[in-house]
Amino acid sequence: MTVRIAIIDSGVFAAHPHVQGVAGGVSIDEDGQDREGPEDYVDRLGHGTAVTAAIKEKAPDAALYAVRVFDRTLSTSLPRLLRAIDWAVRAEMHLINLSLGTSRPEHEPALSAAVQNAAARGVTIVSAAQDEDGTRWLPGSLPGVIGVRVDWNCPRDQYRVEMPPAADLPTFHASGYPRPIPGVPPARNLNGISFAVANMTAFAARALETSPGTGPAVLIHLLAAPFTP
Repeated sequence: MTVRIAIIDSGVFAAHPHVQGVAGGVSIDEDGQDREGPEDYVDRLGHGTAVTAAIKEKAPDAALYAVRVFDRTLSTSLPRLLRAIDWAVRAEMHLINLSLGTSRPEHEPALSAAVQNAAARGVTIVSAAQDEDGTRWLPGSLPGVIGVRVDWNCPRDQYRVEMPPAADLPTFHASGYPRPIPGVPPARNLNGISFAVANMTAFAARALETSPGTGPAVLIHLLAAPFTP
């Protein structure tokens, strides 16, 4: 099974040696237009390319799709994000990598509805659940999402699982470091929760490769059980 992953971010520079091409993509624009084509989802910030490279490293057989919602800055609107999730669902992705989120509680109803719609179509969202300072992020802290926290001591080829007290679902912890760049110290490279999410998306893709047709609830259960990425 080829796992299809939508990477909702700043796009991708597909020719980067750590990426070496993507299966397709789209730009979700503020004007309500969705533009498909390499020139439309090209990355101008570098963030989406680094996220894509981290996923590609661990899940080299996955089909990666760039969904650009960031342009000149790492910020976007709720309508744009919701349209990006909807595009991924309609395009029959298996996973959505959301190395982003919002802490605004007024956005929870709309994002919860988007998560439920994705889950009903068998699409699993991977997103940040909580920052190191305790900030609760959406949609990563919602039921049905693979919620991720950063663990700076976790090896990049592993993840760990935590079941918080009184929680119904586990939280997954992964390294906050991206794919290393030769000659660049890790502390000077991009790092943070974005890459913990990307690393966890790749682990989820590897699990899906061995369990085709698995929906979000079962996938979360599989990842929470003993599993060797």
